[in-house]
Amino acid sequence: MDQIRNCESVCSSKVRIGHSLNEAESQHVIRRRKIVLQCLRQHGIFCSEAEVPNIAVLGSGGGLRAMVGLLGSLYQLEEVRLLDCIMYLSGVSGSTWCMASLYREPDWSTKLETVKESIIQRLAHGRVSCQDKCHKLRKYMEKPNFSLTDVWAALVVSNSVNEIDEHKLTEQRSKYANDPYPIYTVIDKQCKHKRLKADPWFEITPDESGYSLTGAFVDSSCLGSQFENGKKIKDQPEMDMLYLQGLCGSALAEGFEIATEICWELIHLIKYMEESYTSDASDVQNGCQVLSALLHLHLCALTDEDPSVHCKTVNDLLKDKYDETGQMTLPINLMTSEGMISTTELRDYTLRVCSYFCDLLDVVKCIKNVVCWTWGTTYNYLNNMTETRDYEDAGLLLNSPYFSALRQERHIDLIISLDFSVDDNPFETVEGAAKMCKDLHIPFPEVDTSHLEKSQDLYVFRGSSKVPTVIHMPLFNAVNCKGEIEKWKDRYCTFKSHYSYSDITDLLGKAGLNIKNNKEKLLKEIENVIKEKRTSKLGKI
Repeated sequence: MDQIRNCESVCSSKVRIGHSLNEAESQHVIRRRKIVLQCLRQHGIFCSEAEVPNIAVLGSGGGLRAMVGLLGSLYQLEEVRLLDCIMYLSGVSGSTWCMASLYREPDWSTKLETVKESIIQRLAHGRVSCQDKCHKLRKYMEKPNFSLTDVWAALVVSNSVNEIDEHKLTEQRSKYANDPYPIYTVIDKQCKHKRLKADPWFEITPDESGYSLTGAFVDSSCLGSQFENGKKIKDQPEMDMLYLQGLCGSALAEGFEIATEICWELIHLIKYMEESYTSDASDVQNGCQVLSALLHLHLCALTDEDPSVHCKTVNDLLKDKYDETGQMTLPINLMTSEGMISTTELRDYTLRVCSYFCDLLDVVKCIKNVVCWTWGTTYNYLNNMTETRDYEDAGLLLNSPYFSALRQERHIDLIISLDFSVDDNPFETVEGAAKMCKDLHIPFPEVDTSHLEKSQDLYVFRGSSKVPTVIHMPLFNAVNCKGEIEKWKDRYCTFKSHYSYSDITDLLGKAGLNIKNNKEKLLKEIENVIKEKRTSKLGKI
């Protein structure tokens, strides 16, 4: 046993180049296959262990809507006794928030009623204090690659999921023997726009993390450590689950909403810090007011509002420093001829002003990340020890984790895609996956939606012995919304950061209906893929 542990320790310190599954995942699949086989027999479906289908459930992005929607879908899968048929559970963005809550509980699928109620209570009634957010942010600042993802996780994601989860992903190892194998997904930002020449798809599991298509992995405990020539040179702290949720759930990392949200959270944080200082700390309080005014200027730049009031505030607060330096006067070219702010000039000015407030390094460091817009930075384990890579929400490229399921070595036969997005086109994710797979020569069923109604609760795109079948299930549809699809979409808009108890239970019900109403269709498609596997096997004899 000691020799095995020593071997695992050696292996974990190196980059693994190869397409095979890691040993832990392989063993889980073998054990899980017996559970799937037993579940199928309970439904009157009989097959040999070799014919057991590998079924993957995919949860799309969609913020809290996706988190609650996935919870409702999984709960209903358990209610209709189909959850034990699932081999893999993979998520993007908000769906990973649900996964993080589930897999913290060992063998969560065996006690899903209790786990579900705990999550509902936390989302509806929980709260993370400003003091706790500030404390967490300061801990993140000790990291060598502190980035905007840390700010987003500590201030915004914690506010959405109502907790600061400091557990480590690797703590889940061997604690989900009775559950589907979990796969969290992000993308490599540098590879996003050249996906035909580079692999942007990055998967993170409790055992191993790496590029799904390229086949380059590290032990997940080492993700973020420094490597050189494929060997670990220097340890760095393993990411915690709050950071992982921030990393996976940063789909707005290039958008207006996330910048606005972070600016407001920092303004609230600065107000909290200002109030915590004593009255004799006038310089610090003045600095808080200056930094808050700067953030208001950035909000004006984002919303095209008149910034003159906040410009005057900054001028007045920095008057003494103007006299001392002669260089702090708000530059004339900060304002455009239309009376708006030049964002480039504002960024440079903000960085210059920030350098004068050494007593507020915490906030200054955050603001610098905001204006420079640096996300998900970690050391690049494929190159030298100082080079870094930036990872972000996979939903920015494709809002469903198809490519984790399409990794050839996983031999997925059936994909159940739970789409929690609220796009006008309900086929956007499956059509996007089909196009990308065609470009990359990855087997995927033909997706022709021209003849399909756009408001159904289930669509089937059938594969073959070498091509997985895809079941696509949009969250809101004519069946579970009964002509009120837009009303439900409006109620659960993506940027809504808090749900009431009734919001949660109503959404759980809608997501669950999609499973409940289609139990027989799901079983039929499972039978179909088993028949396809059986026919293919006979054809080889």
